Amino acid sequence: MKKSVGVITDSHSGISQEEAEKLGILVLPMPFYIDGQCCYEDITLSREEFFQKLDSGAEITTSQPSPAEVMKLWDQGLDKFDEIVYMPISSGLSGSCATAAVLAREESYEGRVFVVDHGRVSTPLHRLVLDVLELIREGCGGEEIKDIVEASRENVEIYIGVDTLEHLKRGGRITPATALLGTVLNIKPVLKLDVGVLDSFKKCRGFLKAKKSMIEAMSHDMETRFKDAKDRGELYLLAASSASEEETREWVREIEEAFPGMEVMCDNLSLGVSCHTGQGALGIGCSGRLRRRV
Repeated sequence: MKKSVGVITDSHSGISQEEAEKLGILVLPMPFYIDGQCCYEDITLSREEFFQKLDSGAEITTSQPSPAEVMKLWDQGLDKFDEIVYMPISSGLSGSCATAAVLAREESYEGRVFVVDHGRVSTPLHRLVLDVLELIREGCGGEEIKDIVEASRENVEIYIGVDTLEHLKRGGRITPATALLGTVLNIKPVLKLDVGVLDSFKKCRGFLKAKKSMIEAMSHDMETRFKDAKDRGELYLLAASSASEEETREWVREIEEAFPGMEVMCDNLSLGVSCHTGQGALGIGCSGRLRRRV
């Protein structure tokens, strides 16, 4: 008898509680500490409140969910499904995945909860959740889905242009002196999220050049690394933003003009990444459709 399979991810996917209900999945709200007070994304903390606190200079740190919170949601999922595919934030950005992998070896979860180390966050993770739901409809089980997804870890790329250096300085990713010099010279860094690790890609003079640089980098990737997937019509074009709605719409329009005929899936940049980028960040990326086993 075929086992039923459910999906659980966390709020770093950009999937709201409302959308999760429509998709038939569960989303674990990620905790943040703001001036020492614990808040939960999309539960006790809205995006607007988060950015107000961030801009006011509040001390904001991200945190892993407690094992009890994770297992409580797994138990909720296992009340409805025989197996659970758990897809937390990439192991390259948080220890949540490693912690979950240890929990999944407990007797009550072993062989029932499959923790996937997928290398994604934000829109790429959202897109991956939709792909996994497609695999479930095709009849794949939890272990098979885990194998398929982890074999596709490198099949994703995203670039993020940052409008301010302040939050990179606060997070210790650049020195105060570098931040000051960058502000004076109007330097806008472009970050690269590659297999779940956020790293520096390029420094541009002005945000217009940063956006142009990201589109050019994405175009190059599509003609080289992702060419086969694009030729098969199996490449998804992605975008993410912590900017205003108007700036986001303009960014999506620019992407559509640069890649005619390709649909753009755009989400709010997850708060976990926005801690480092601040408001005004824009991202572009792509991911390939999961390759089924022959």
